[in-house]
Amino acid sequence: MRVLQLIYASRPFGFDAAALEDILAVARHRNAQDGITGALICRHDLFMQVLEGPRAAVTACFGRILRDDRHVEVSLLWSGDAAARLFPDWTMRDDSVPSWMWSREALAAGAIAGATAEEARQVFVRLAREPHQCGLVLHATRH
Repeated sequence: MRVLQLIYASRPFGFDAAALEDILAVARHRNAQDGITGALICRHDLFMQVLEGPRAAVTACFGRILRDDRHVEVSLLWSGDAAARLFPDWTMRDDSVPSWMWSREALAAGAIAGATAEEARQVFVRLAREPHQCGLVLHATRH
């Protein structure tokens, strides 16, 4: 069954571990109800997330994200149909940004704005293949 995959990036506003823990708790609860899976890559200067699931549910979730004041400069990087989910067992996987991703300098120089849709998608394809490195939330588990 085909699903919608949507990838966006944003800049956190007031980033700290407590805010991230709240984001993940709410996302995991709501995503389980809505049939959404995905992953959130996070650090103090970047949120990058893939959402995957039924078109209406993913679109509604992205609408809520756009209104969330815990981040700014939301950029839609890719949205399209996929034959399969990258994160089928995760209502929301969390990871800090792996070392192979953009440096702080590259982000400051506009790496997100210059990334193609396929480059953004490949970040999550690669992340889906890697073992989970628990991010800032120490008790995060599969949901």
